Formats: sequence, structure tokens, C-alpha cells
Amino acid sequence: MEFVVIIPARYASSRLPGKPLADIAGKPMIQHVYEQACQSGATAVYIATDHSAVFDAAKGFTDNVLMTKDDHQSGTERLAEVVELLELDEQTLVVNVQGDEPLLEPENIAQVATLLHHSDAPMATLCVDIDDVEEVLNPNAVKVVSDIHENALYFSRASIPFQRDSMLKLDKNNVPVNHFNRHVGIYAYRAGFIKTYLSLSVSPLELQESLEQLRVLYHGYKIKVAKAIKPVHGGVDTPEDLQRVQEILNG
Repeated sequence: MEFVVIIPARYASSRLPGKPLADIAGKPMIQHVYEQACQSGATAVYIATDHSAVFDAAKGFTDNVLMTKDDHQSGTERLAEVVELLELDEQTLVVNVQGDEPLLEPENIAQVATLLHHSDAPMATLCVDIDDVEEVLNPNAVKVVSDIHENALYFSRASIPFQRDSMLKLDKNNVPVNHFNRHVGIYAYRAGFIKTYLSLSVSPLELQESLEQLRVLYHGYKIKVAKAIKPVHGGVDTPEDLQRVQEILNG
């Protein structure tokens, strides 16, 4: 099985400007992400950025860096541009790795690619068990429910599945956390489907939940989902997140 990893790295960030270049243990964050992805067994790993500073920094450790447009409305649009620039075959497996996850386990990257390889679905992703009721109730933690064939039924910021007997009591101390799965934001696509995705009309569910993947389900396509085989560490969204990761990687 062969697959390609693409790492979108936007310079702009409302909470942490210049995030891809943040220093962690003597390296820019994007380099940590790149090196983790290189250990996944990928055929090639590419960084796609919209800023010359990130481009120049990445050139310091790889030639596989592409300058993309700065007006993309989503990471998927940037991914589509890269697929076109690289002239990838429609059946090429592409794993989209977020550029702000320096602790991402290489095994999870390989897992999501393998999941797609053994499926007829155009997309695949991962999830983890939720073991904290606060996370169950947190709208920033996206939940996913799947069918018996490991196809996603729905993604939501709400607490799904709704456990009627406990949740109707409105007592969070009595909500059992079993059967809740948190979606992990790593995706594998067949390259041809990325363009197909962008041709699909925006769905009302996607707008209400602010979750792009709901467009795929709304239009009748499958998304494979499996439990991540390695622990999933949080990405870097805030200065506090950056400090936490710096402490971990500095030992």
C-alpha cells in the first residue's frame, strides 16, 4: 500500500499568529509534524503553505514544500490545489495531517491510510473513546457515531448518542461516559474525491454544526471510522497548548 501525506500549514491564526513557526525544542512546530509523518511509511510527505516565512523555514529541512493560494476558505480547498499541483492519480491515497499536531503518532497516520485502502469508501478518519463527562458535554469535542460496518452515521458537537435515561435528569454527575467517541481530525481521501467534495453543495447540517465532514454524509457518501491504535494528543491552538507541548518535547 502506498499513500501520500499532505500537511497544510497556514501562517495566520487568531489565537497564535505564525503558529507553524513556533519554536519547540529548537525546531519549528511544522518540522516536528513533518518528521512524525515521515515515520508513518508514507511514500512522500508534502507541506502546503500560504506564507513565504513558512515556505522558507520548511525549505530548511525538505524540498517537499509547496506554496499555495492565500484565499482558500478551508483546508480541503488547499488540499485540492496540492493534488492538482502534484498531478496525483485519482486513486492515490492522501492523508491530511494538521500542521499543528507535533505529537501525532505515526502509527495513526498509517492506520487511517490502511483503513481507506481496505474500503470502498472515499474517505476515512479516526476516533477515540471519551472517558470524561466534561468532554461529552463540550461542544468543541466533536462526537461521532458509527454503524456495524464502521461507517460514520453522524458527527456532532452535541452529546451523541443521547443517553435518554441519564441525560433527561440533567445531572452530569450521573451521565455514564461509555459509548461516546470523540472524532480525531485526521482524514484519508482518495485523491479524486477531494475535487468531488468541493463540487458538492454545502449542506444545512454542515452549516448548523460547522463541521465540513457532514457535507459528505449529507450527499450519501461513506466515511470509514476506526478507533485510533495509538494515544491521541491534543494539537496546538493556544499559547497554553504550545507551552504544554514544549514541556513534553523538552522532556
